[in-house]
Order: sequence, then C-alpha cells, then structure tokens
Amino acid sequence: MDRLREHIEEIISITDEEFARIKTFFTIKNVRKNQFLVHEGDEVKYEFLTLDGIYKVFYVDESGKEHIIQFAKKNWWMTDYIGFFSQKNATMFVECLQDGAVACLTLEGREKLATEFHKMEHFFRIKLTNGYIALQQRIILLLSSTPQQRYQEFSRLYPDLISHIPKKYVAEYLGVSRETLSRLYSNGK
Repeated sequence: MDRLREHIEEIISITDEEFARIKTFFTIKNVRKNQFLVHEGDEVKYEFLTLDGIYKVFYVDESGKEHIIQFAKKNWWMTDYIGFFSQKNATMFVECLQDGAVACLTLEGREKLATEFHKMEHFFRIKLTNGYIALQQRIILLLSSTPQQRYQEFSRLYPDLISHIPKKYVAEYLGVSRETLSRLYSNGK
C-alpha cells in the first residue's frame, strides 16, 4: 500500500488518517503473465492502478485482429473505461504481459472516495485529464504521422517498454506490420 500512497501524493498531500481510510477502498491483486484482468463480455468491476508489471488493453475486431489501445506500467491506470463508467459488459481485454500487482477500485468506491475526500476528486480529475490528453495525442499521431515517426515517438516516450514488450505487440500498437517494425527497429539503432 506504500506505492498507492506514493502515487496519490504525486498529486495531493494526505494525512496518515486520510490514507488509512482511502486504502480501505482498494484491494491488491497479484497478477501472473498472460492472466486477464478484464475479458470481453464480462462485467467490468474495477479500474486498476498498476503497481508492478506491464499490461496491455486491447480489443479484437470481427475478423479476429487484435488492436492495442494502451500499454500500462507502474503508476498507470487501466480498464475498459466504456464498460467501467457505463456499467456495461467489456468490449476490451486487459492482459498481463509481465508478472505484477494491481490496486483494484470499484466505480462505487471511486465515487465514495471523491465524495468523502474532495482531494481525491481532484486527484481523479487530474489523472483522467492526463489520460485523455495522452489518448488524444496518440490518435493524432496515428492519423498524421508515418510509421517511422510513430516508432520514434513511442521510443522517446516509453524507452523502458521497448525492451520489455514483445515486438509483435509494439507493431500492433503502432499500427504497422511486424516486418515494418523490424526495419524501423534496425534503422533506429
């Protein structure tokens, strides 16, 4: 729970008493490689804060092709947000790529935290805003750049992920073939 507190205190300061109450809303779950936290069609019960490990959020289209929406590493939040906030069944998957742990928070818990602690409402607003900005930047990059530019930006933003994620997943995330990624990777060295 120390990592949870550190993460929260990157944005807001909290007392020991406040954290004692805040942590009661979270459960910690250890996750193994290839384990799913969210599976398409299931109820989306939790939003997850990554404490350790690497995860991918993706959906599978009608032809069976996988589309990676997000990778998540330490201190990143993830879930199928459409299902989570709408309280509908998942249309996406969340899969663990590297053993780790997550802090799980229900929508009801999130709402109660925001009501009880105005500071936590501010925390969630900042996290949601930052996530929205990152998603918008990703969409703009996908729509207006070359595969090489997308690879360079991914390498710049997430140098630690490049060496920990299978190349096929990086290729899917960037919207390029595995062969194109191999060329980009060779040229980038």
